[in-house]
Amino acid sequence: MLNKLQIPIMDKKKILFFLISMSLSVLVAGSTYQFGILAPLAVIAMAAVGTFIVALFHNPRWAFWAYFAYCFVLGFLVKSFLNIPVGLALDAMLLLTWCSILVNMNKFNWQNIKNEHVILSTIWFVISVLEALNPYGGSLTGWFNELRFTALNWLLIAPLAFLLFNRTGDLNRFIAFILFFSCLATLYGVKQIYFGVTSGEQQWLDAGNNVTHILNGTLRVFSIYSDAGQFGASQAIVAVIAMVLAMGPFGFTKRIIFGLVALICLYGMAISGTRGALFALISGVFFALFLSKNFKILIIGGAFALSGLGVLKYTTIGNESFQVRRLRSALDPKDASFNVRLDNQKKLKFLLRDEPFGAGLGMSGMNGTTYNADKPIANIQPDSYWVKVWVMYGVVGLFIWFAINCYIIGKCSGIVWKLKDPKLKTKMIALTSGTVGCFICSYGNEIMNGMPSSVIMFMSWSFVFIAPWLDSEPKQIKTNGNDV
Repeated sequence: MLNKLQIPIMDKKKILFFLISMSLSVLVAGSTYQFGILAPLAVIAMAAVGTFIVALFHNPRWAFWAYFAYCFVLGFLVKSFLNIPVGLALDAMLLLTWCSILVNMNKFNWQNIKNEHVILSTIWFVISVLEALNPYGGSLTGWFNELRFTALNWLLIAPLAFLLFNRTGDLNRFIAFILFFSCLATLYGVKQIYFGVTSGEQQWLDAGNNVTHILNGTLRVFSIYSDAGQFGASQAIVAVIAMVLAMGPFGFTKRIIFGLVALICLYGMAISGTRGALFALISGVFFALFLSKNFKILIIGGAFALSGLGVLKYTTIGNESFQVRRLRSALDPKDASFNVRLDNQKKLKFLLRDEPFGAGLGMSGMNGTTYNADKPIANIQPDSYWVKVWVMYGVVGLFIWFAINCYIIGKCSGIVWKLKDPKLKTKMIALTSGTVGCFICSYGNEIMNGMPSSVIMFMSWSFVFIAPWLDSEPKQIKTNGNDV
């Protein structure tokens, strides 16, 4: 009898797929007839979004990879859709990642997040929340918008590697992701030089950003990032990572690929005209040599680096190149831009003389001029993330923040020195050195508080913290995924 027949599971899936397809087809056809071409496009978009949401709740990894990719292209989207708050989608993706984690919470070992990185990010988040009580009287909207990037992102990103991405294959995909999007960013930067910017990018420049991004008729390339400072510094950081990998114990072909990626990123750094990127490159390379314990190469490399800096500072070689002139100005103590920064710091020091806990979040930088324009301190540009932390959190908060960052970097260094797997050790030297470069160059620009550098930094620290687990993985697990 028919009711006694059992339909195989695969047939049930085929029937379900057929019914869904037919329903969508009828819906698209009917909406096209009734409302025109925009209606079916809306139906298809909703179906795609619905499919993505179902997939990410089945596997939260998908949500994070979408979020990570979005971090790289956010600057491009902001300039392409100037009147749409596309930045909110970034927060939505990260929150969806955590919603999916909580829905599948029984699949994860929550004991893994009991470590210094997560604890310190939580401490910093609590301090940032308490800044809402700062008596200086800043806007709560400005405080909230600053909290998202200064502390909340760190708190939400730090535990992800311990819960979701704790296999060697995850580490390899993370590194490949960074290298791929960084090369893509440089290629898009080349497009901006030789084929011009888009109408949205031109509109963004005309809104006042041409003052800092077009110097003597030459474009400082910003690519798909928020600005040239973020682009140049990020490329320098990734160049450090790629150079370290190129010197690692990998196959010849892979080392050539890493070397090419390093050259591409160095070119991207140069066309950005970002002077602070030079310090990210130098500090990152020196720290990599220090972690490798190859002090002979460290001395030789130091001699070459000092020679290069000497050429920049004491000669005019290459002055016909805009990029060389920009790098050279970074070493000039009489540079006008550098002296303006020093003058601003003197003004801030005077205004903060009786504010040991700072003026509060959202009182400096873009959020300061947007939400607290009536406060004199908010209209003085920090031109440095270190200075911005000092303005918002005061000398007490700056000391705590500096101590947290130095402790994490020191902890990562200790972990790297104890690793036995030479390939894993090279990857961790690369990531740790990249974060050092990011931290150092943030003195000159707001790098480690912007996308994608902040996500790369926080995830890199987490991957280094789980390196001892990867070092002890069985061989069949360690090679699971694309081995770099």
